[in-house]
Amino acid sequence: MAWPDRHTLLPFLSWLPRQTRASIGRDLHVGLSGAILALPQSIAYALIAGLPAEYGLYAAIVPVLIACLWGSSWHLICGPTAAISVVLYASVSPLAVVGSSDYITLILLLTFLAGVFQCVLGMLRFGALVNFVSQPVVLGFTLGAAVVIALGQLPSLLGLNLPSQTTALKALQGLLEHAKDADLRSLVLGTGTLLLGIALRQLRPRWPSLLISLASASLLSGLWPSAFGQVARVQGFVGQLPPLSPLPLWDLELLLRLLPGAVAVGMLGLVTSLSIARALSARSEQLINVNQEVRAQGLSNMVGAFFSGYLSSGSFTRSGLSLEAGARSPLAGVFSALWVALFAVTGATLIAHIPLPAMAGSILLICWGLVDHQAIRALFRVSRAEFLVMAVTCAATLLLELQTAIYAGVLVSLFFYLKRTSQPSVQHSREGDEDILRVGGSIFFGASHYLQVRLQRCQGPKVVIDARQINFIDYSGVEMLHREARRLRRQDGSLTLRRARPQVIEELHKLEGAAHCPIHFED
Repeated sequence: MAWPDRHTLLPFLSWLPRQTRASIGRDLHVGLSGAILALPQSIAYALIAGLPAEYGLYAAIVPVLIACLWGSSWHLICGPTAAISVVLYASVSPLAVVGSSDYITLILLLTFLAGVFQCVLGMLRFGALVNFVSQPVVLGFTLGAAVVIALGQLPSLLGLNLPSQTTALKALQGLLEHAKDADLRSLVLGTGTLLLGIALRQLRPRWPSLLISLASASLLSGLWPSAFGQVARVQGFVGQLPPLSPLPLWDLELLLRLLPGAVAVGMLGLVTSLSIARALSARSEQLINVNQEVRAQGLSNMVGAFFSGYLSSGSFTRSGLSLEAGARSPLAGVFSALWVALFAVTGATLIAHIPLPAMAGSILLICWGLVDHQAIRALFRVSRAEFLVMAVTCAATLLLELQTAIYAGVLVSLFFYLKRTSQPSVQHSREGDEDILRVGGSIFFGASHYLQVRLQRCQGPKVVIDARQINFIDYSGVEMLHREARRLRRQDGSLTLRRARPQVIEELHKLEGAAHCPIHFED
């Protein structure tokens, strides 16, 4: 077995030597823009995950560096995301007190496990496996997650101190029970932040609306202490680079408890990242290596977990900014992570001035942006079955634990896929004394009964199957065709496959040998 070359082990060596002073300067500027966008988002996502604010910044440093250097996309920028943050919260909050040191350790351990799962898929070249999580599943999950996140932030917007819940119904129930205790000042500040963010997005879409709205709310509360001095603030932290975090990798029972959530969130992260990478590569005309991208995502989460970075995946807003701003290489993402690291060291005390209701308002703005309204409307027009998949996934997200909702969406998608493929296209015509069936699709266990019924409906004893579009046949299909050929032979008829592919003929000969095969073949 040949050893992998250095470009496989260190893929950044294939593009890093080609950088020029001009391209590096451009990427440095793009990285600063990405960091400005990442700062408020990362803090908000950490709070969604039930983590201290600084862990959002940590997740935007080491994991981003590794994903950019070992990935294949020029423009994909990773980091913490809202959907993954809420899945992590739902997976770990039943096991430890939210925000505690044990809770943080479990989040990082789950991140490491998800990274291992992603790395294994990449090394086995199973990158295409993420295609089983269809786009309607992602749309439905994202819509449901946006509702769950929004309900989880409403207590902070209203100035209420309520325990976190893992499902939308429980969160809504607790909110209705304590709505009368809402603090008007918190509501005004949070709603004002939300409205300012919406206005900025409409009037100045290229401006960092989250950063401006948060800074404005913090400035207002600081200049008007008599009105907003008692409003709760985001907990500050000591400025530092991401600290090392030892993980309890020897606790087998704990690993097994976290494994289902790790698989779900790892798959969700890969689907998100690869979808973004493919969309951007279509616009930039760059070919991406799917398996290399999967390995890079896994490596970034495995290593990032030891540097206090919780699970990251592709960020559409930051990746889109990288493309639109003219990034020349993955160095833009590397510089973005370095800019965030600089802020984590020098600007940590500023976070303590951010009012919690203002942060909640900014998260509500993020939730609205999560919902792809245009794609949902298009899905309804194009395919009602896939729209139903989206709706079921969304409902499961609201009623069940989030990782279970992903599995439910995948199962519904597979159900409709098998339902379609179990009835391949069959066109029936008659020429002389021959019944001709043109079959479009594979003959596998799910479709063999349907095709057998169509064969038995033929009136004449001589049946010809136009097999040009049959790409695959399994044992159930082989056995069924042999059985039908013998039935037609007893009626002095025959079953003929015309223009069958060599691999199909080979599979049909395996059952009884070429000499005893009851099926005839024609070119």
